[in-house]
Amino acid sequence: MAGELLDNQGRGEAGWHWPAIHPEARKFAAIAAVLCLIFAFMAWETIAWPMGLLVICICAFFRDPQRVTPQGDRFIVAPADGLVTLIQKVPPPRELAIDDGSGGARLGEEPVTRISIFMSVFDVHINRAPIGGTVRRVIYIPGRFLNADLDKASEENERQHILIERGDGAAIGFTQIAGLVARRIVPFVKPGDMLACGQRVGLIRFGSRVDVYLPEGTESRVVLGQKIIAGETILAELGQQGLVEGIMQ
Repeated sequence: MAGELLDNQGRGEAGWHWPAIHPEARKFAAIAAVLCLIFAFMAWETIAWPMGLLVICICAFFRDPQRVTPQGDRFIVAPADGLVTLIQKVPPPRELAIDDGSGGARLGEEPVTRISIFMSVFDVHINRAPIGGTVRRVIYIPGRFLNADLDKASEENERQHILIERGDGAAIGFTQIAGLVARRIVPFVKPGDMLACGQRVGLIRFGSRVDVYLPEGTESRVVLGQKIIAGETILAELGQQGLVEGIMQ
């Protein structure tokens, strides 16, 4: 019907609905639910009630809401929900900078702008592709579990690098970093996969961080302390400069 307001799936009427729960939640919620029932059966209500609350908290943590991704070839969208805690010029990770012999895209060794997004346990932990394109690299690195809000977590914590290349050769790298509570990075993609901008690429369990490495010639659209939404907030625009340098100064 002409003028009908549609949801971001292109059907029906727009309106609020309960977000889906990612399948990763099932085993954790099932364990907590079984313990809740056992304690309730034994009349240990002081333990049964907290376990019941834990089931709700687990489902809330693994919620997977629909997102409406801005349409535009220039846009780089946020790969994670959370708080922008760092915006600085740094050399890109070696795993994304060196030539791996495949002839595919790489970030190079010159300093680039890194935007760090801290995800608390209250944020949605599904990560999304910042641009559409082909996954060129997925590199997992074991490491420590320092507080993800620390700058050195980018180099010392357990992490996973992902590099996506667009059809025009523009490439974006980002890193999923496990934190003090997070203990596992769960990937949904592999090299060679074709992704749409805003498509789900993985999750990190229970509090963590994502670093995004912007290519040279981009303009930051976020500032320190800003709360952002994965797949919806525009981090930067390809082919523009200025604001990042201004923030750094």
